[in-house]
Amino acid sequence: MIKENQVAPNFTLCDQEGNKVRLSDFKGQNVVLYFYPKDMTPGCTTQACNFRDDFSEYEQLDAVILGVSADDEERHQKFIAKHDLPFSLLVDDEHTVSELYGVWVLKKMFGKEFYGIQRATFLIDKEGNVAKVWSKVKVKEHSAEVKEALGALKA
Repeated sequence: MIKENQVAPNFTLCDQEGNKVRLSDFKGQNVVLYFYPKDMTPGCTTQACNFRDDFSEYEQLDAVILGVSADDEERHQKFIAKHDLPFSLLVDDEHTVSELYGVWVLKKMFGKEFYGIQRATFLIDKEGNVAKVWSKVKVKEHSAEVKEALGALKA
């Protein structure tokens, strides 16, 4: 997994509209890059809605929010529409960026093993460095933790 104080690896993925999004496009802004397992699931919905509810605070902290999952553009569009999400969701269906960031992992559920995205968030500062990593995300408190870390960057 990518560590704090490293340069964030650049990448290009398509958003929910098929537009190419490059991490480098956001140089000069803070980026909240969050990886999540699947659109429309309870934990992922709670996390996305908490980011949505706090969105104006993120804007005041000069931060862009980018969600990443293996879901396709159509599913991202439905998720955004259903929950009125004001930020982009990126398609990592080949899991290249998830692997690059170290969050494509072997998981276990109901006795079965499979590969999938581990919920994790990377706070990338205005210079493109990883300022903070959350590898064990508790969705209910997570947005508050991220905002606090962003506030510390400004200090």
